[in-house]
Amino acid sequence: MTDKTTLTLNKEEETESQESQYLSLIRQLLDHGHKEVGRNGTTLTTFGHMMSFSLEKGIIPILTTKKMAWKHCLKELLWFVSGKTNNRILTDQGVHIWDGNASPEYLESRGLTGYVDGELGPIYGHQWRHFNADWEGDKVDYTGKGVDQLQEIIDALKDPVKRFSRRLILSAWNPCQLNEMALPPCHILCQFNVHDTNKLSCSMYQRSIDVMLGQPFNIASYAFLTHWIAKHCDLEAYKFVYFMGNCHIYEEHIEGAKVQLSRQPYCFPKVEIKEKKERLEDYTLEDFNISGYHSHEGIPLKMIV
Repeated sequence: MTDKTTLTLNKEEETESQESQYLSLIRQLLDHGHKEVGRNGTTLTTFGHMMSFSLEKGIIPILTTKKMAWKHCLKELLWFVSGKTNNRILTDQGVHIWDGNASPEYLESRGLTGYVDGELGPIYGHQWRHFNADWEGDKVDYTGKGVDQLQEIIDALKDPVKRFSRRLILSAWNPCQLNEMALPPCHILCQFNVHDTNKLSCSMYQRSIDVMLGQPFNIASYAFLTHWIAKHCDLEAYKFVYFMGNCHIYEEHIEGAKVQLSRQPYCFPKVEIKEKKERLEDYTLEDFNISGYHSHEGIPLKMIV
């Protein structure tokens, strides 16, 4: 067996400073966060933060100071990209990220009493692939309806001239349909950028960040997306830049946060996407290979909805 103590990072290694950005945010919140009582509980909060993660040479920032269910994260991303919005697609794969927001009690609190059998409304996948198409339920075929923002970005990135555009924007925030969504989007906008001919970066802005439970998935998800789009468009993944609004740790997560702060990071793993497919939605979980992922044990945390 590999001795994990040999896998911890030296100060000179870049990946240590990358994960330490996340740990520093936890420390900042525990030491200086403002105590706020909000819609769904008490939090320690700060407003405005930024992190940057290198994606060069296949690096994927899956946090190592607790074990992450990265396959669940990737299954959710595949679901977003498919344009689908029904939670049953995830639960049938053993993914329960959205269960709290799909419960009848929660939906009733949002005034969405007509939603049944896992319906979540026009959330991320709908906005990414069919932006502002009239919501008629998740069993409707939305092909050709609304704006396929993701495909427009793919088409531009494949074009040697258009790939340098400063308008490669993917938005999930649609004020016209917020009241039809089970949960208004938290990660609301990202932008893709190419430099030096073929190096692809992504920046993302998130309005609300559950630092202990949601944020590790958000970091990995947009890094996966950048690697995925780079592969599909014959580019090289370069960087993920992460901008944050309201960062918070729920009161129920404070003890878990202290445990995570006591741990030394390992090196980030690498991702390899096996082969290029004809369409982005043709990729499956099996097309993504993660190597070198070593982590500390998981930290059980309650999902706050």
